[in-house]
Amino acid sequence: MIELLSPAGSPEAVIAAVQNGADAVYLGMGDFNARRGAKNFSDEEFEKAVRYCRIRGCRVYVTLNTLVNDREVESAVRAAGLASDLGADGIIIQDLGLIQAIRRALPDIPLHASTQMSLHNLTGVQAAAEMGLTRAVLARELSLEQIRYITEHASIETEVFVHGALCFCHSGQCYMSAMIGRRSGNRGMCAQPCRMQYRLTGSNDEYPLSLKDNCLVDRLGELEEAGVACLKIEGRMKRPEYTAIVTGVYAKALKEHRKPTKEEMQLLEQAFSRQGFTQGYFNGDKQNMLGTRTEQDRADEAIFTTARKAYADGELRRVPVHFYTVAEKGVPIRAIAFDDEGHKAVTYGAVPDRAKRQGLSDGYLTEQMFKTGGTPYSVVENRAKTDPGLFLPAAEINRLRRELLNQLSEERAKPPARAHGAIPALPRNRQPLGDPKIIFQVRTAEQLTAELAALKPDYLYAPADLMAEHYERVLPFVNEGAVPVAVLPRVVTDGEARPLFATLQRLFDLGVNEALVGNLGQIVLARAASLKLRGDFGLNVFNGYTMGVLEEAGFLSATASFELRLSQIRDMPKPIDTEAIIYGRLPVMVSDQNLLKTTSGRGSALPGELADRMGSVFPVVSEPGERTVIYNAHKLYLADKKEDLYAAGLWGLRLLFSTESARECVEVAKGHLGYSDYRPNVLTRGLYYRGVE
Repeated sequence: MIELLSPAGSPEAVIAAVQNGADAVYLGMGDFNARRGAKNFSDEEFEKAVRYCRIRGCRVYVTLNTLVNDREVESAVRAAGLASDLGADGIIIQDLGLIQAIRRALPDIPLHASTQMSLHNLTGVQAAAEMGLTRAVLARELSLEQIRYITEHASIETEVFVHGALCFCHSGQCYMSAMIGRRSGNRGMCAQPCRMQYRLTGSNDEYPLSLKDNCLVDRLGELEEAGVACLKIEGRMKRPEYTAIVTGVYAKALKEHRKPTKEEMQLLEQAFSRQGFTQGYFNGDKQNMLGTRTEQDRADEAIFTTARKAYADGELRRVPVHFYTVAEKGVPIRAIAFDDEGHKAVTYGAVPDRAKRQGLSDGYLTEQMFKTGGTPYSVVENRAKTDPGLFLPAAEINRLRRELLNQLSEERAKPPARAHGAIPALPRNRQPLGDPKIIFQVRTAEQLTAELAALKPDYLYAPADLMAEHYERVLPFVNEGAVPVAVLPRVVTDGEARPLFATLQRLFDLGVNEALVGNLGQIVLARAASLKLRGDFGLNVFNGYTMGVLEEAGFLSATASFELRLSQIRDMPKPIDTEAIIYGRLPVMVSDQNLLKTTSGRGSALPGELADRMGSVFPVVSEPGERTVIYNAHKLYLADKKEDLYAAGLWGLRLLFSTESARECVEVAKGHLGYSDYRPNVLTRGLYYRGVE
């Protein structure tokens, strides 16, 4: 049976979801979840919520889906342990190092791969399975065909978002909020920059990054047929009444195997929409997906009042229960209750008196035991056996029934017994020998000049397709001693994997032996082409445990997250070579929306510009697959921070060239190598000294 998973941003939202038919709810504890702005749950509130759900047959998943630093890992594992002990059914997680730590400390609790892990192909899901995860929350950008292919071939369950907000950027790959205001989406503090006003080259649209909400309520049968295990509703930041309305519509559509009525669709739009809904990604048609919240989209408060009254006034959720009551002469009356999941309760009452007039009967006993109104139980079988001539007051029978159901509730609420182990030790630190390696990363063929090669970088990073097409431009760098490394796109769907694999094979034949990967799904692809692995920033290396995971996976090196402070990078154990990006416009978003095609009606090889209300201008670049990459408005510059960089224990320092001309690349490189006094007019230190919230 497919599972309907609803958001619970507060204790009241738990009630709203459960009473409206959710099979499971997901909620956050403390500061380790991707919606830290939601109310979230204290330990006491969480225990009550889990008990409430377990009694009513609703599963509970806990979100611990943020990046954590080394000092936070122990607290995060402790939170996971508490959730496990109290009966949570699984933990949703993003951080690769935290996955390893929890898997070893809490071997029995199921772990689910968060959508923040950017799982958009089968090999990514399989990599998650190899790490011990039991379910993968797929990227929201996938079509039905892509979802079906992954689900049919994956060895673990898949979960799909069916309703709610769509981020402009692939989840887990957005750094815009962090770069603008230190509020990291990867740390649960996203300021939603994609909902802000911008001016885009060639467009009059003031909200070019704001997408309509997803709504697949009329496609549930197709997802069920595809084998998807769980359908997820987004919305932990929204009010409980929203959870009630959306859950109710989806639960009825699922239960009754039908499409929504016109009235139900209107109700969904009234609850929350951005100029209607979209199925663009699901259908594989990415046009016309933009939408904003307008006055016309504001809900009538009356629908929320109605929804709140419905779930607050009584028990809409009933668990089937079986009763058997026995009243015999000279012994206490006894009753047994059991549910369809194997829970059982037995209780005893008073010894029946001898009846002076009409005595107890089987019919009377069953009639009294049927009175379960106001409880989360519905009697589906009710039998009784009575000796003749006995009497018990109705109050005693009612007390017996209440005690029986209380005992059954206690049995249903009991958490499973799970093992606890020790948190693994941090990996050893390996100090690099000599000065850091100098790495040039280019984006275009024009940037691959003989003059840049003459500056003799230790490594050259370039897009795999560019390197294969223009390898003659790479040769001068190789001849000067640079090691060529093929950069893989951060997003590679299953349909794009085969041509990319062919490109990597060609590069291997040309002498390229290494690949820079930024996603779990690329590891198998690169290895199959016989390339050694280096980790890019897209892997979100935020702690030493993640470094250890990459070491175990055979990576030669890793890129420290540019959301870390330099002091954190310095203190982080580095069992493998570690590099940091020290120059360039950092990529802040990667999206399946092709902004330049959307605005111009055709693709463009030239960068566009996205200007915010403060006058900052973000370059916009098209990438293969009709995707968009948005770069930060200001160039990162740390050439004058050599002492701090060397103290951080880095193996490599990367200069990231994005929109620079060939001449600019050379001048920048000379400045960092000490051959000139080049310095950008507008620069940033990034987050290396500020950090993120």
